Amino acid sequence: MEYKQYIIFSLNASLYGVEAFSVQEIFFLPELTPIVEAPPEMVGVLNLRGEILPVMDLHYRLGYGFPEYRLTDSVIVLVCQGFRFGIIVNEVHDVQKIYTNAIAADFSYKRKIANQPHFVTGIANLEADIVMLLNPERLLQSTEQIETLITGKTSLNPETKADIAFGSPKERRLFFSNKTSEEIAIFQERAENLRRQAENQDFTGSRPMAVINLNGEYFGVDLGNVREFTDIRKVTPIPCCPAYIVGNMNLRGEILTLIDIRGVLNLPLGNLENTAKAMVACIDDLVAGLIVDEVLDVMYLHLTEMMPVPAAARSVNEEYLRGTVAYGEKMIAILDLPKILMQAGLMVDEEV
Repeated sequence: MEYKQYIIFSLNASLYGVEAFSVQEIFFLPELTPIVEAPPEMVGVLNLRGEILPVMDLHYRLGYGFPEYRLTDSVIVLVCQGFRFGIIVNEVHDVQKIYTNAIAADFSYKRKIANQPHFVTGIANLEADIVMLLNPERLLQSTEQIETLITGKTSLNPETKADIAFGSPKERRLFFSNKTSEEIAIFQERAENLRRQAENQDFTGSRPMAVINLNGEYFGVDLGNVREFTDIRKVTPIPCCPAYIVGNMNLRGEILTLIDIRGVLNLPLGNLENTAKAMVACIDDLVAGLIVDEVLDVMYLHLTEMMPVPAAARSVNEEYLRGTVAYGEKMIAILDLPKILMQAGLMVDEEV
């Protein structure tokens, strides 16, 4: 049976998908530079390894209005009609095979509105989830000056930096409105990392790391041990389990056990009501969801950059830390996930 691969992401509490062949890369949202006289949905550009990449606010393009940008937002870089552009989404989930017979394509409601592009070209039923499938070509239709933006013929106003508003005059707001100094620094550091020329970056001996937040402390996690990050939905408590076993959650038909690792790190256990994310870790045959407060960033760590855990940081159980590394003005501890899950008494498949 015929199928296509789709990148699934969330936006405004709904699930969307784009065909995987049109996706070039994905990264966390960096600082954007507004561009003069751009259409309102094109909220800015960034320097992506020497090339100017225009970025579209998908919230606005789909009629939701402008959101407040968050550190957990991502940019999906699409290639369409020979052009590259980015779309801002809330969270990228995974790649899914979607069979043709699972897609409903006729949902026009028998109405035809002249000159109105239809961005959603199909609705897919994935078990308990409904996914709206977007057509990148239609996202580009009716977007004035898009070719000028993508080809870089429009010059950047040197005065329009982070303190200049996006959008039309009636919808102006600041990119950094309501952001802390730490959050601003992270957005700016991401932009600087993306700006660097690829040939000047040496990733030999480096590992991609996710930067997470637990109780206000920053930690690094090797993405080689992480399958995905997901929203925490309905959690079913498990009777007669230790306090660090939060419960079970249905993740697309898979029963995922949620664990709070803060106790192992000598941190107070979290409150599930204030926790929205789970980090799905895979260690050998063990799969578990580790609750986190935030996913802040993805960075590449050279092994030579890792330093011993300083004495001042030893309030956290250093037995389960691989070392520390500089992250902007902060020092973050790198978690040893295999050791935490396999040797810290957190085995979730044992009899209780």
